[in-house]
Amino acid sequence: MDPIVTSTVCVGGIGCLSAVALAVADRFLSVKEDPRIGQVTELLPGANCGGCGYAGCADYAKAIVTGGAELTHCAPGGAAVAEAIAKCLGRSAGSVEKRVAVVLCGGDRSEAIRRFAYNGITDCAAANATAGGDKGCAYGCLGYGSCARVCPVGAIRIENGLAKVDKAVCIGCGKCTAVCPRKLIKLAPASETIHILCSSKDKGPAVKKVCGKGCLGCRLCTKFADEGSIVVNGFLAERDYAHPLTKEEVVAKCPGHCITKDA
Repeated sequence: MDPIVTSTVCVGGIGCLSAVALAVADRFLSVKEDPRIGQVTELLPGANCGGCGYAGCADYAKAIVTGGAELTHCAPGGAAVAEAIAKCLGRSAGSVEKRVAVVLCGGDRSEAIRRFAYNGITDCAAANATAGGDKGCAYGCLGYGSCARVCPVGAIRIENGLAKVDKAVCIGCGKCTAVCPRKLIKLAPASETIHILCSSKDKGPAVKKVCGKGCLGCRLCTKFADEGSIVVNGFLAERDYAHPLTKEEVVAKCPGHCITKDA
């Protein structure tokens, strides 16, 4: 027989057998996916930010449908998406409170001193690993933009050496909180407008030597604030966002000028 014909017959036969094998495998070995997973995935915003604790929107959708995950973990989608998914699955959405990132530092380059000129990689972790960072305050924002680079929606900008968050854009995914080497970015309820922008645990005199906007640990704020809204741990006053802070006079009374109200 002609070698060409033989080769053609052999290749064709192998192709036919492979097609039959694939058809059999598809019939008996395939795993059927719950169609609701695709429906829920379509309802999610598609940001794939990971703020829900899953690898992406598709993974979260699978966890909702097959694992009974809560519907309120999607920060970008908020209450509207949770309600839509609840309607799709016939479940209760639960309450959703929007949260946004807050940088707990007010020491930009005009307020906080720098111990030396850092000329390394433009990365906060790298700067922090270089002699503990160039900033005089060992707790303050280094301002090299690591948080801004991981933000999926561009809600963070660096102004005069300090990271600032645009609350109107922030989706509360939490990526910035994870990447900050000094852990001074927190997620707070979007409804809260008064914050203590300081993370220094040093005593007042030490704080004043390195920054013009820092907590002095004087406890004066607790006298003017709503009960429970501000707690003092050591020498640092901190917001307890479980308790609303509505008394704006606390901003003017702070001698360290670190309590601010959103514009």
